Amino acid sequence: MTSALPYAADAPTREAMDALVGATLLEFGTDWCGYCRAAEPVVSAALAGHPKVRHLKVEDGSGRSLGRSYRVKLWPTLIFLDHGKEVARLVRPVDIASVAQALTQIDFQSGEQ
Repeated sequence: MTSALPYAADAPTREAMDALVGATLLEFGTDWCGYCRAAEPVVSAALAGHPKVRHLKVEDGSGRSLGRSYRVKLWPTLIFLDHGKEVARLVRPVDIASVAQALTQIDFQSGEQ
């Protein structure tokens, strides 16, 4: 199973991200990145068990301020947010278990389990 969501070229502001309510998976990458494409089924499978988690895919690259504000260096980078606060981070995830574990942290933190 792969994610049909493309990476959004129009990124929200950092202020908007900090103000989010609830559990959010913020994913940085690009549609042409091989590592990002390889991670799609891993992320999608892990998200299947967490339907209340908001999933935002944001295109990253040179001059992209949102990625810089989170100090993103490699793609994909997954940032797990609980009410706008980072509680976990994964870079280039390769297994469902690590993504599922991080998702559990934000579900638990947000009281949405």
